[in-house]
Amino acid sequence: MPEILIEAVISFFLLLGGAFALIGSIGLARLPDLFTRLHGPTKATTLGVGGILVASALHFSTGGRTLSLHELLVTLFLFATAPVSAYLIARAALHLRAPSDPDKQRLDRTGAEE
Repeated sequence: MPEILIEAVISFFLLLGGAFALIGSIGLARLPDLFTRLHGPTKATTLGVGGILVASALHFSTGGRTLSLHELLVTLFLFATAPVSAYLIARAALHLRAPSDPDKQRLDRTGAEE
């Protein structure tokens, strides 16, 4: 493959990964409650890191003419741990009865309004 084409593909995956990571981070900061905030880091940011890892694997595989598998291991670990951690956070929030509607007034454990 011509080197300019490889660099273009790597640049595309870097920009795509950066855009997904940015969107996921903005979602984490801007979404109103815990349950919707879980979508930012688990969906968009995971795809963002995945795009950056694909670009890294392409860069190091073409530059050294050897297959780079470190990025594959990082990707597998990320795709295995992100959903599990989101599930555990959601379960803990349900167990602690975290409000799913941020506009509702919170009730303390006795049931009285704060």
